[in-house]
Formats: sequence, C-alpha cells, structure tokens
Amino acid sequence: MRPGAQPNMQQLMKQAQKMQEQVARAQAELAEAELSATAGNGLVTVVITGLGEFKSVKIDPKVVDADDVETLEDLVLAAIHSAAEKQRELAETKMGPATGGLSLPGF
Repeated sequence: MRPGAQPNMQQLMKQAQKMQEQVARAQAELAEAELSATAGNGLVTVVITGLGEFKSVKIDPKVVDADDVETLEDLVLAAIHSAAEKQRELAETKMGPATGGLSLPGF
C-alpha cells in the first residue's frame, strides 16, 4: 500500500466476512468433535467436546475402593486435565487458521 493511501473498505469488509465464516466453520467442527482421555491405564476415561463441554466420565469398578478415595480422585482429575489439554490443542489447531493467529477469548 502506498504511504498515505487509505485501505479499501470493501476489501476489508470482505476479509472480515471471510474470517467470520471461517470462525463459524471452526466452531461447528469443534462442537462436533469428541476427545477422550484416560488415566490409570484406562481405569478412568473422560470425554470432552472440542468446545470444552465434558460429556462423560467412566470409572472402572476395579479402581473403586472405599478405603482409598484419594486415588480415584487423583485419577479422575488427571483424566480431566488430559482431556482439557487435548481440547485446547484442538481449538488452537482449528481456530488458528480461521483467526489468522489472533487470540479470541474463550478459544
């Protein structure tokens, strides 16, 4: 662009609309995606959507011990952290190209 030249507003609007469409498409893909994470060699499994909504927690009965609740709590928490990390990575992968590297709140 020449020094002092004004940006073409129509072109900027087209770019903004394209970015908005890409973000909407990425959000739809994230909403449909389901990610699974486990802890304790599969004793606890957590399922989360690409938007961060937790769908389910499965606990193998072998890990349920009334005298050792702390271990179960640790396994559930580890699976949740792992699922949340997978969701964050997927969101970055999907939203990064759509936003041109801009960070959007909530993604």
